[in-house]
Amino acid sequence: MKRLLSIVSLAALLGGCAAPLTAREKGALGGGALGAGAGALIGSQLDGRHSTAKGALIGGALGALGGGLVGDQMEGQTQRQNTQAYEVEEQRREIERQRRELEELRRDRSDRDDRRYDRY
Repeated sequence: MKRLLSIVSLAALLGGCAAPLTAREKGALGGGALGAGAGALIGSQLDGRHSTAKGALIGGALGALGGGLVGDQMEGQTQRQNTQAYEVEEQRREIERQRRELEELRRDRSDRDDRRYDRY
C-alpha cells in the first residue's frame, strides 16, 4: 500500500509540473482530499483500522467525482464570461469606429457647407 501511494504521489507531482491546473482538476483534487479525510474519519468510527482505509478510498473517490463536477461547472461559467467579455469588447470597438466615421462625415459636410458659402 505504501509503495502504491508513493508511486501515485510521485506521478502526481511530476504530472502537476507540466501545466497549470484547470478549475475541474482543482475541484477534483480538493474534493478528493476532503472526501478522503471525511471518509477516513467516518470509517475509523465504525469498525477500526480496515474501515478507515476503506472509508478514505470511498470518500476520496466520491469527493473527487463531486469536486470534478463542481469544478467543471465553474470552468464552463468562466468560459461563458470570457466569451461575453470578448463580445462586449468587440461591440465597444465597433461603436468607437462608427463614432469616428460619423465625426468624419460631419467634418466633411461642414467643409462643403463652408466652401458653398465662400462662393457667395
